[in-house]
Amino acid sequence: MTLYNTNELDAWDRDHLFHPSTHMAGHARGETTNRVIASAEGVYITDVDGQRSLDGFAGLYCVNAGYGRTEITDAIAEQARKLAYFHAYAGHGNEPAIRLAKMVIDRAPEGMSRVFYGLSGSDANETCVKLVWYYNAVLGRPGRRKLIARLGGYHGSGVMTGSLTGLPTWHATFGLPLPGVLHTESPYYYRRADRSMSEEQFSQHCADKLEEMILAEGPETIAAFFAEPVLGTGGIVPPPAGYWERISAVLKKYDILLVADEVVTGFGRLGSNFGSIHYGLKPDLMAVAKGLTSAYAPLSGVVVSDKLWRVFEQGSEKFGPIGHGWTYSAHPLCAAAGVANLELIDRLGLVENAGTVGAYLKQALTDAVGDHPMVGEVRGEGMLAAVELVADRDDRVYFDRSLKIGARVYRETLARGVIGRAMPNGDVLGFGPPLCLSREDVDVIAGAVRGAIEAVAAEL
Repeated sequence: MTLYNTNELDAWDRDHLFHPSTHMAGHARGETTNRVIASAEGVYITDVDGQRSLDGFAGLYCVNAGYGRTEITDAIAEQARKLAYFHAYAGHGNEPAIRLAKMVIDRAPEGMSRVFYGLSGSDANETCVKLVWYYNAVLGRPGRRKLIARLGGYHGSGVMTGSLTGLPTWHATFGLPLPGVLHTESPYYYRRADRSMSEEQFSQHCADKLEEMILAEGPETIAAFFAEPVLGTGGIVPPPAGYWERISAVLKKYDILLVADEVVTGFGRLGSNFGSIHYGLKPDLMAVAKGLTSAYAPLSGVVVSDKLWRVFEQGSEKFGPIGHGWTYSAHPLCAAAGVANLELIDRLGLVENAGTVGAYLKQALTDAVGDHPMVGEVRGEGMLAAVELVADRDDRVYFDRSLKIGARVYRETLARGVIGRAMPNGDVLGFGPPLCLSREDVDVIAGAVRGAIEAVAAEL
């Protein structure tokens, strides 16, 4: 294996690699960070220059089991030697894909039935859209086509999934959202317009706004509501008290399907197997990915309820085989990674660890910076946490976006050896570490965040 020097790799990167969510011209000119990651172990990553960092965001909150897990890599290698690939069309299967489907259903909320595989959270939500439309077509109500998501929600970067995503960056230059995709109130309690509202009152307000939209559009035109149990990319925002009970009641009233986007929250991140279990939801479909393999191989899934599956069977009798599929559905290498990953998560008790150490993470951040004049709120649930940065905490005045305070605090945190994420929906520093995080690791994160905020405050 030829080893190239870092300067050569840097030049090749800037000349040839198209990075996602990157300022393209600035990167080509050398104005952006170009960090080449070489290795990783536990909760730490190391780049080609030997710089070691605690990964407080688990890649993109996906390396749930932590890095360097030979149990998973060995399972991939063993499967590659036996069967590297065969398709899943027309009833073909393979052992790891079948085993993994059973493992997912065993962990899923009550009433879930089947798993359809893809490769990414985006394609999982794309599949959900088509299945929602298919369901209504089978029932003879093709007019139910419209989809409601939430402002601040994230459901992917495709054309349809980017439309469902409720963030301006995913829309502005692409002509999105597509017609028929609507966005209702975000459950972002800290940013509520009426500060006098309690959490329960704000939850009722969100439910009322959803019902107003349904009635304005016509309930007979609405097919489904897409939502993350906890807002992820939109700011790491747990739902306010009573939110899901009220939203679920509105959906039930108008016979609208609930699609739970569990791409981030699935497989332990909240201290429960799924966010739907954590909050008592009864989804019709669930999109899963990330934690399914802890990102050791690309794999996603759509978990289908018994209610929908019975209708799908009717559809195949009426229309024949369903016209949907991916070449790499149920890929045996990815499924082998998933089986080994879920076995490891169970054996190490990582779901429970996410709950206990996650609570410690939120408290440690609160203790470290919760009373800092630049901090409006510290929030979190399980192994998800966020620090919202403000110019004036008493009057809830936000920084001018041109100051890029979130990005500056992120860079200062990184300089102290910890990777967080400058969230794209405001000045929010987010964390979603591996579920194997320890209390000692939490103390490192909290200390780095405190130092970073103090450094940026001194600049201001």
